[in-house]
Amino acid sequence: MTTGSNARYSRQMLFKPIGPEGQRKISSSRVLVVGMGALGTVLASHMVRAGVGMVRMVDRDYVELSNLQRQMLYDEDDAAAALPKAMAAERKLARVNSDVKLEAVVSDVTALNAEQLLDGIDLVLDGTDNFRTRLLLNDACFKRGIPFVYGGAVSAQGMTAMLIPGETCCLRCLIGSGDGSGGQTCDTVGVIAPIVDIVASYQAVEALKYLVGDAEARRGGLLSLEVWFYQSMNLKLPGPKKDCPTCGRREYPSLAASEDEASTLCGRDTVQIRGGRPLDLEAWERRLAPVCAVSRNPFLLRAELPEGERLVLFPDGRVLVQGTEESARARTLYDRYIGS
Repeated sequence: MTTGSNARYSRQMLFKPIGPEGQRKISSSRVLVVGMGALGTVLASHMVRAGVGMVRMVDRDYVELSNLQRQMLYDEDDAAAALPKAMAAERKLARVNSDVKLEAVVSDVTALNAEQLLDGIDLVLDGTDNFRTRLLLNDACFKRGIPFVYGGAVSAQGMTAMLIPGETCCLRCLIGSGDGSGGQTCDTVGVIAPIVDIVASYQAVEALKYLVGDAEARRGGLLSLEVWFYQSMNLKLPGPKKDCPTCGRREYPSLAASEDEASTLCGRDTVQIRGGRPLDLEAWERRLAPVCAVSRNPFLLRAELPEGERLVLFPDGRVLVQGTEESARARTLYDRYIGS
């Protein structure tokens, strides 16, 4: 570390469980944050400010005004420009710590790219908002032997656990193959920002313990919190289950699953369609402008349809159909304006 680095991290290194040696370990580590929404922005901020050597951030969405209440890295300009969250986060964090290498990936996480996103990574932090992606990351992490720090928050409640291949059970052991949230999402029952900050901060603490090698200090449980009426519980995690498809039988079902071409984004009134070809945004702006109100930035194109829905096109071929949760309706609009 340089003299400037010593000054930057001086208060962190005064904390005895980290110290100069722990800081060197942190600075040589590589972390992946998946989902740059409420949890992810807190997680990425903590990792960058702590001096993690490389932080890779992945998100498929863009900044909207409703995000600003709890997604701490974004501002009104980001929402007005409809910047992809990963790119907006990279711009902000690059001004926070120029020592950290940042990688922004604007993409959905699928069975096709999940393992590639883990290349060279020491630790994965969960900032996602759905259990399909969490189980996919869980399988990829346990296949690769990479710790996965699960976190979730909705309403005033949150949960987090550090899942370590070979030591603890995996997320699939805890929740099975379904959604452990009972169908609640931030878009259906709301969320207050403090629970997000608290859960993500607990995730970040466990991440730092792992990165500096302080195994004895790790919490080793599933922490459940409710902050409005204040309740908390830490349940000890069991070891790997022999009959679990992931950590027991090592079948990794989410990695083997075929990806649906169309998927509803939970609580978003949006269907995502994965097209089979890249999209030239400039060309599509010319094509759609005669029939739609179109706006474009370097990362995405938005088209307000006469039918009332909106299409959001990404260069990687993904299209969000906003204004419906019906896959058939979304597919109809996609075929009508984008084609097969």
